[in-house]
Amino acid sequence: MEKITFKPNNVCAREMIIEHENGVIVHATIVGGCMGNTQGVCRLIEGMKIEDVIAKLKGIKCRGSRTGETSCPDQLALGLEANK
Repeated sequence: MEKITFKPNNVCAREMIIEHENGVIVHATIVGGCMGNTQGVCRLIEGMKIEDVIAKLKGIKCRGSRTGETSCPDQLALGLEANK
């Protein structure tokens, strides 16, 4: 099993930790952010292929983000994309 850990930018979450095997997400943790939403995202992506997660989440924006140009799901997609 491999682990990807990265710090997202311009969102409330402080760290994202993704464990995967053969390109499939086994476990995900998002530290910080809106607890219910980040836990929900983590549970939904477990069992998904990394490329499918990137395709579904990239580009989502959040009014609560510091810039309005990104979101925790978008940062998750960008972090996975940068580390594949």
